[in-house]
Amino acid sequence: MASLLGTSTSSSAIWASPSLSSSSSSTHSISPICFRPGNFLGRKLNAGIQIRPKKNKSRHHVSVMNVATEINSTEQVAKFDSKKSARPVYPFAAIVGQDEMKLCLLLNVIDPKIGGVMIMGDRGTGKSTTVRSLVDLLPEIEVVAGDPYNSDPLDPEFMGVEVRERVERGEKVPVVATKINMVDLPLGATEDRVCGTIDIEKALTEGVKAFEPGLLAKANRGILYVDEVNLLDDHLVDVLLDSAASGWNTVEREGISISHPARFILIGSGNPEEGELRPQLLDRFGMHAQVGTVRDADLRVKIVEERARFDSNPKDFRDTYQTEQDKLQDQISTARSNLSSVQIDRELKVKISRVCSELNVDGLRGDIVTNRAAKALAALKGKDRVTAEDVATVIPNCLRHRLRKDPLESIDSGVLVSEKFAEIFS
Repeated sequence: MASLLGTSTSSSAIWASPSLSSSSSSTHSISPICFRPGNFLGRKLNAGIQIRPKKNKSRHHVSVMNVATEINSTEQVAKFDSKKSARPVYPFAAIVGQDEMKLCLLLNVIDPKIGGVMIMGDRGTGKSTTVRSLVDLLPEIEVVAGDPYNSDPLDPEFMGVEVRERVERGEKVPVVATKINMVDLPLGATEDRVCGTIDIEKALTEGVKAFEPGLLAKANRGILYVDEVNLLDDHLVDVLLDSAASGWNTVEREGISISHPARFILIGSGNPEEGELRPQLLDRFGMHAQVGTVRDADLRVKIVEERARFDSNPKDFRDTYQTEQDKLQDQISTARSNLSSVQIDRELKVKISRVCSELNVDGLRGDIVTNRAAKALAALKGKDRVTAEDVATVIPNCLRHRLRKDPLESIDSGVLVSEKFAEIFS
């Protein structure tokens, strides 16, 4: 067997003396000189000073501006190159062990309607690393060019209001292919940043009440990852619950009412020692992966050695796993294409529902998710029909977090699910 991811907000300006700028004998006018903190840290100060000549332009001015342009271009290229090589992602194929977590992530990429995965485990077990490494394996999707909501050009359920109106008028919308987006939701994010808010710049300059999309808009048709999700503030949990339930985000701000699609794969990770997750949010996760610390000494040594290789030379390390990454990406693309043709017998569906019923699972999400996950696993294996073995693999992850908690129960809930499955499917 397999995340995705200094400027200063203030600057001081020293204005030229009015006597200099207004003097009739002066041949040049001097614009404000802006000193920014970053300019003193080894970077060239070239954009802060501009000399504007009057009608009698001088050759000196042209040469100064050309030099500044060349310096700016060089710095921009350097910044672009540094961004390309910044924060290299650990390859998904290089992760040792943690097969349960990797399988849950892959199944959600194959079928996003499974509803995401909650990863709980000890500190330092590679939860965040594994999720973010998923970025390299995400397939491409078609989106409407220039649309902030990643609208689907064919499916009205995934279209923003403006795009839908254009399609209904018969307009041809431009389409581009882009990789599925992975958005990180920081614990300290504000509600305005998550949901969206008023565009203050347009309000002040143009007098127009415009909407500035937030992280939920960016995550539409993509992945929303919340690290340490059990520490997330309650008001943000309420926002996620609302969007996950309806698939739409509605914003009411300063006389503006706007709705946009917000259907995303919700991935969360956390340490159970730091607190439990609210049951309402936990039920929104399609699958639940339990991650434990690797106890085998040889595996631990291998993990340490691989990490040391990656830290010393990330590019060479990623190149060594590129073939496996490409093979896994092709496998995912094939599985997504064949998913609709995978069949599951009614007998298996009945037995899955019997397991859910006898375990007193509330609601029907457990039944639906188990059916979807079993079909996704069969597609990943290249099969066109689900078997009992496929169901046995995924059903503990689909039902473990939906069982009612008994404080006196010492047996893991995943074991209870497996025992009930063996009893019914035997």
